[in-house]
Amino acid sequence: MFTFPSTDGLTVHVRRWLPAAPPRAVVQIAHGMGEHGARYEPLARALVAHGYAVYADDHRGHGLTMRPGRPGELGEDGWNLLVEDLAALTRIIREQHPAVPVVLLGHSLGSFAAQQYLLDHADLVDAVALCGTTAVDRLFAFLAEAGGDVMGAFNAAFQPARTEADWLSRDEAQVDAYIADPLCGFTLDGPSMAGLAAAAVTRLAEPKGIPAELPLYVVVGDHDPLNQKLTLSDLLVERYRATGLTRLTHRAYRGARHELFNETNRDEVVADLIAWLDTVTGTGTSTGTVSG
Repeated sequence: MFTFPSTDGLTVHVRRWLPAAPPRAVVQIAHGMGEHGARYEPLARALVAHGYAVYADDHRGHGLTMRPGRPGELGEDGWNLLVEDLAALTRIIREQHPAVPVVLLGHSLGSFAAQQYLLDHADLVDAVALCGTTAVDRLFAFLAEAGGDVMGAFNAAFQPARTEADWLSRDEAQVDAYIADPLCGFTLDGPSMAGLAAAAVTRLAEPKGIPAELPLYVVVGDHDPLNQKLTLSDLLVERYRATGLTRLTHRAYRGARHELFNETNRDEVVADLIAWLDTVTGTGTSTGTVSG
């Protein structure tokens, strides 16, 4: 691991996995809400075995970057600073791996940050993948109708529920590991959630200025409550297509829930991701995309 200082003085903690040989490309992971980068070690090891280097920060308010006893607290202007922390890490990666392609992979909250990153820093990366993602402004409208109970709203479709986190995965062992992890299971605090909601309405709802040739991978489960039976993830894809993106790949996995990399079909999900990475980084022989 290593750390770097954010612009407000916060120390951001980063995990790094490196292959034995010089990496073919780098994947920068932006994790979801109420979790941390260490949960992506199985994915990172799969990518490293294929020749990729992997970096994953713990966002402000999360994991080792969290201020003690203050989970989900991003701080003043914290949402925007979280996005800028991702950009700062990309610049560090570029310094450590010059002339090597860099791909940003954001899951859930990390994908929301990646959506804003695309508007401000698309020039820093060679491709972007959004996993467990959605049209964030419409998601907030859904949560408002549900009374603001984020976790309860997400788990409502899986009744009678075994746990309060059944919405994450069909794999019960993965759900139980999440519940048992003391660094998992919380939401953003009120001011931080408000900052994200404001960005969702004012910026993310109308993406623009993204280079048309930038490869974008949108991958979701069709039982992920964040995308409301694919209606919200489909809307997100329509918005990106309307910006003129020419290399957009959209994939939905039947029966899968929110955490695709912890799902029962995770081997398939990871294999498909690696095939896409090989294609867009020009480091493999995989060809073709899936759309729809």
